Amino acid sequence: MASSRKYLFVAAIDFGTTYSGYAFSGKDEYDTEPLKIKSNIWNSGTLMSYKAPTALLLKPDKTLCAFGYEAETMMAEEGDSLKDHFYFHRFKMVLYNNKDLQRTTKIKDEMGKTLPALDVFGHAIAYLKGHLIDAIKKQFADIKDGDIKYVLTVPAIWDDNSKQFMREAAVKGGIKKDHLMIALEPEAASIYCQHVPVERSRNNFLESAMAGLAYMVVDLGGGTLDITVHQRQPDKTLKELHAATGGAFGGKSVDDAFEYFLSEIVGSENIKTLKEDNMEDYIHLIREFEMKKRQINEEKPEKISIQVPFALVELLKKDKKRKGIDNAVKNSRFSSNITSARQKIQIQNPEFRKFFQPTIDGIIKNMEDILYDEKFMDVKYILMVGGFADCLLVQNAIRNRFTKKVVVIPDDAGLAVLKGAVLYGHQPRAISSRVARFTYGIQSWPAFDPKIHPASKKVSINGVPRCTDVFFKYIEVGQQVTPGHSESQVFQALKPDEDCLECSVFVSTKRDPMFIDDEGCRELGVLKIPLGSHRDGPTQVQETLVFGETEIHVRARDMSTGKMYEASFDLLGDGI
Repeated sequence: MASSRKYLFVAAIDFGTTYSGYAFSGKDEYDTEPLKIKSNIWNSGTLMSYKAPTALLLKPDKTLCAFGYEAETMMAEEGDSLKDHFYFHRFKMVLYNNKDLQRTTKIKDEMGKTLPALDVFGHAIAYLKGHLIDAIKKQFADIKDGDIKYVLTVPAIWDDNSKQFMREAAVKGGIKKDHLMIALEPEAASIYCQHVPVERSRNNFLESAMAGLAYMVVDLGGGTLDITVHQRQPDKTLKELHAATGGAFGGKSVDDAFEYFLSEIVGSENIKTLKEDNMEDYIHLIREFEMKKRQINEEKPEKISIQVPFALVELLKKDKKRKGIDNAVKNSRFSSNITSARQKIQIQNPEFRKFFQPTIDGIIKNMEDILYDEKFMDVKYILMVGGFADCLLVQNAIRNRFTKKVVVIPDDAGLAVLKGAVLYGHQPRAISSRVARFTYGIQSWPAFDPKIHPASKKVSINGVPRCTDVFFKYIEVGQQVTPGHSESQVFQALKPDEDCLECSVFVSTKRDPMFIDDEGCRELGVLKIPLGSHRDGPTQVQETLVFGETEIHVRARDMSTGKMYEASFDLLGDGI
């Protein structure tokens, strides 16, 4: 959590699955013109964009070589000479729903080599931070790093472990921990849309939001779908009415469907060889698909042509099973909907749209799960944001499915999260209430009661029969929690020489779990309180968990002296 000191600038880093970028504004600018937010324009050589591809190229010694379009272009033009480098592309999804995430977690680059994920993310954040500081210094030469508050965006559906991972990656990337805030992507987008008129809506969304109506936020990013329901309060803050939900239904899942389709035709082993030996050709192939993916609608073009890289054509000539690209296409299970000619695969429009269908179905299903709930059936507006929200197939599918709703898409849907994160940094209390995604609690050992406790849980502690593994609840799933909401419990360090007090925190998808090993329960992390030495007798410590923010925070206090301890909450572990 960023400290309350005065900052001259707020800078947001939107670290996306497919694209990443940054934006910033000064405190004075925010006070007078909240939407005067500057962002960088990245140049690929052929097009200009407000975000750069999330592509990272590291030298053999694991130091930075290039990021974004520069990294992609270097691999596309010099791939043969860079085989000893590390090339990571669209790697953020390694953090999604990863129950085994640790500080030592490793990820593979596009050629199969591995590095610690924390280092890879740290390099990417360090590059973006350095780039944005240079951009600010062009206007304000005397700016210092300490004058900037940083906001890092993460999907709201990520668990607490992934959020801590991103925080530690940011620190590794050179951002001081007390200068850093974490913003949830759909919240940031929702905050931004409070400030801008939405041209494409049939009704005035902003006026309706001001009237206090609830609206659904559908954040469609490159990797994930984030859905929540917000309501604007009389004090202009936002109240979350439904905890964020969603899944891996972003633009990357369409890319994955295309690669699976291609592998079915030419063989996954040939795709693997193409990546290893001709990464430049593979990058050209993915870039071409990205261009064609943006142009598709339900009718045009009738056929979509994809150029097959020369290196892949040569591999297929040597493939005794497929005997060339034409035979590979003709003998595939897609042969009735695709043809090949002059080293191109031509895909019929309906077949091409199948790459999108599982993703669209997942988006619609997640939206239905909320809108069919009687508590949210009256929600009239659907606010679509994120880069994937610009996809016409997705827009049309949502409009055709929810015909009685008003679908609202801001003109700069792809920048709504980034600019909203800047606004959130200036006004961190813009979200006045959130909904708990889990039930949080700790392990306790109450007196054993044979009427409610199973015999298998009975233990003796200091001669007293107790029940082990009982889930002591702090807050429950679905509970409305305001920022700063705290829950405390007193623990005792029994030995004077005990230098650290530890307590495991558990989460559950159930409202009232009885034991920490019930189905749906898991250990979230460990509270650690360094006590120091030279204490007289047992020490009682009040441990406090603070909820309602984008992250969980902890405090610890000596009950007898009032001394505050430097408590930490470790959600990752070192895998040792």
